[in-house]
Amino acid sequence: TVTAANASFLTDGASAVLLMSRKRAQELGFTPLAKLTDFMFVAQDPKEQLLLGPTYATARLLARNNLTCNDIDAFEFHEAFAGQILANLNALDSEDFNKEFIGLPKKVGRLDMDKFNNWGGSLSLGHPFGATGCRLVTTAARRLHKEDGSLALLAACAAGGQGHAMLVERE
Repeated sequence: TVTAANASFLTDGASAVLLMSRKRAQELGFTPLAKLTDFMFVAQDPKEQLLLGPTYATARLLARNNLTCNDIDAFEFHEAFAGQILANLNALDSEDFNKEFIGLPKKVGRLDMDKFNNWGGSLSLGHPFGATGCRLVTTAARRLHKEDGSLALLAACAAGGQGHAMLVERE
């Protein structure tokens, strides 16, 4: 059951990200915080798996890059609802789900909660509709620097059964 108590609340927000090549950043005198290593968008049945996009995208992105969840230093996931994030965490750790629905030979595994949304997620900070993706990217980049990490994984669900995941590497 989704209630106001377990759903991310909509907040006011604005965002800006400067996205450019390393060469162009240097020409302009900017110091890059991070680089986008890889990303993936997915879609699945919106009736049965509406908010499981982060699981599909995360599992496939890790597999495509020959990584495991142990290779990731920081996780930043959009938390639409408490139940939604718990369902994704459980699906990532389910051998059956990963084999049957995602088509991977094994589960991703249990994500390390000491690396998960350490600076707050959408349930605690709110969901600045249209700016959440930028919040995830900038938080991950800054966490990598502050926590001396090298690789972050971001993921979010979207309306209509969509989802995405992204690997961001510290510069």
